Amino acid sequence: MYKLIVLAGCVAMAGCASVNNTVVPDDPAYAPVYPEDVAVESRITGSLFTEDRANNLYSDKKAHRVGDIIVVTLAESTQASKSASNELAKDKTLNLNQITVPGGVATIGGNPIELGLSQDSDFSGEADAAQSNSLAGNISVNVVQVLANGNLIISGEKWLMLNNGNEYIRLTGIIRPEDVAPDNSIMSLRIANARIQYGGTGDFANTTEQGWLSQFFNSQVWPF
Repeated sequence: MYKLIVLAGCVAMAGCASVNNTVVPDDPAYAPVYPEDVAVESRITGSLFTEDRANNLYSDKKAHRVGDIIVVTLAESTQASKSASNELAKDKTLNLNQITVPGGVATIGGNPIELGLSQDSDFSGEADAAQSNSLAGNISVNVVQVLANGNLIISGEKWLMLNNGNEYIRLTGIIRPEDVAPDNSIMSLRIANARIQYGGTGDFANTTEQGWLSQFFNSQVWPF
């Protein structure tokens, strides 16, 4: 009875973990950021010119404030391979010849006392692993914070509605203003501490995932 209760508890935890991994839109962590309106002192000058909002020929138009939009060009490509082999062999032989005593060969029950032992042990192991990933596209993100050294924290998400579900791209990271191109774009390779997520939801994505019970039996929780 106790084992059944423990097994039911483990299955329940596996089911809860599967449910908690569900990705939904409008996550507050990736919500768009809007700049706050700065209170401007009202001064009657008789002119339509506003100094706080003006840009001259030499002003920088690149994104540098909270709420500004930057286009990230995704150009991620990774390849990894690993191979390992191990061989171990061990031979052991032990022989004990017949024991002689005065008057002949020592015996037990009429059988000569002798011993022979031979042991062979061989082990061979080999493992190969290879993985490659690539991600290309574009996503527009917001500047969510300006750090003391001038670097910018960016964050944003992009959702695409398809026939069999939705696909999403989420991105966060830190960039330098100097790496932003004049058209307010930046390569994903220049993002520090980048967190890039690409996945999908719906029937098409569900068919590529194991059920929660299969995940439990393939997890480290399963003792067999």
